[in-house]
Amino acid sequence: MKVVIIGGGFAGLKLARKLSNKKGFDVTLIDRFNFHQFQPLFYQVATAGLDASNISFPLRKAFHKEKNIHFRMAEVKAIDHVGNKVIADEDVFYYDVLVLATGADTNFFGNAELKQHAYPMKSTVEALQIKYRLLKNIEEGLFSKDEKKLASLMTVVVVGGGPTGVEMSGAIADMRRFVLPKDYPELDFSKMKIYLVEGSPKTLGAMSAKSSADSLKYLKKLNVIVMTETVVKSYDGSTVKMQNGDAIESSLVVWAAGIKGNVPEGINKELIVKGDRITVDRYNKITDTGNIYAIGDVAFMATEKYPRGHPQVASVAIAQAAVLGSNLLKIEKNTFPLEAFEYHDKGSMATVGRNLAVVDIPKPALHFRGFIAWLIWMGLHLFLLLGIKNRVAVFFNWIYNYITYDQNLRLIFRGFNRTKNE
Repeated sequence: MKVVIIGGGFAGLKLARKLSNKKGFDVTLIDRFNFHQFQPLFYQVATAGLDASNISFPLRKAFHKEKNIHFRMAEVKAIDHVGNKVIADEDVFYYDVLVLATGADTNFFGNAELKQHAYPMKSTVEALQIKYRLLKNIEEGLFSKDEKKLASLMTVVVVGGGPTGVEMSGAIADMRRFVLPKDYPELDFSKMKIYLVEGSPKTLGAMSAKSSADSLKYLKKLNVIVMTETVVKSYDGSTVKMQNGDAIESSLVVWAAGIKGNVPEGINKELIVKGDRITVDRYNKITDTGNIYAIGDVAFMATEKYPRGHPQVASVAIAQAAVLGSNLLKIEKNTFPLEAFEYHDKGSMATVGRNLAVVDIPKPALHFRGFIAWLIWMGLHLFLLLGIKNRVAVFFNWIYNYITYDQNLRLIFRGFNRTKNE
């Protein structure tokens, strides 16, 4: 069975590993990057806590011992489901089974101005761009003679009150507390403002009411200005305007307010639902096809427990990949029935800052907060990281940061720009 997997994220990597060294399978994994990116820690790269290499792992290295898996670095242009082929910029790949594990990208909801000026954080490169802009703004502040301009340079607006937005704003607040005043003693960081803007009534809306309340308490403890039930209307690079008429002068806006699936050309538009997700059945097969599947963030599967689709998180992607891998093995051996996917939520978590985190476990119903939740969060993320070297590097970075109250990766590379496609 010739299997082509598009995407080397959590879902694509898990599926490839499930089929590794299995007789009867020839697997090609395609991704536009030659490395796996650990998205949950992007915010730490953006705030100088971790090096980009610490959360990235070469995809070729992941399959050194797998004889039936081939990696190709390519940009997919279109799917030809009639000819059973994937058309990429470098080659054409033929398949018996195609699996879309293309993940999701930032959703600016059609606002071209926001897309041009706000900073997304859905790749390692974008995280580095945010770090560059954050530090460069502070450097420029040393030369500013205009108080209004200085205030703008020292104001950060994070849009989106989900885990990414909460973690990002909390990490910047920790930088403001422990790091930046030592680096820039000439500046008064009591005047630095960090805003977290969320359109719904609460932060961490997908988590429990306790986690939402705790996250708000922690953010306020860190002096983050939280604006709930507030929707950003526009941002021209200097002024953030809200739908309610409020405005904030800021030179850095981090956009963490929404995601949309990466849907390649060739997929039936009628199967694409809100958020650019592709409709699949309980076996992750795209509805009107016989041999194309979608897993992870790009897949929309309505079930009794999740009528609006599953959460777009790593645990769902990994679980769908595992079930699909088992089903493909059954199909190859002609053994039935196949297993329908059912997601068993093992919990959710988010960190807000130093010693501050929240963890929800559904069964048994448990809620952790503070230092214990922070330790649980760190342990799980270390476990999920690829590669012993990365785990050791991240662990020692965290220990060093915790003991010294310092992040030692505050490097500004001249010539680094925010070209999003490089």
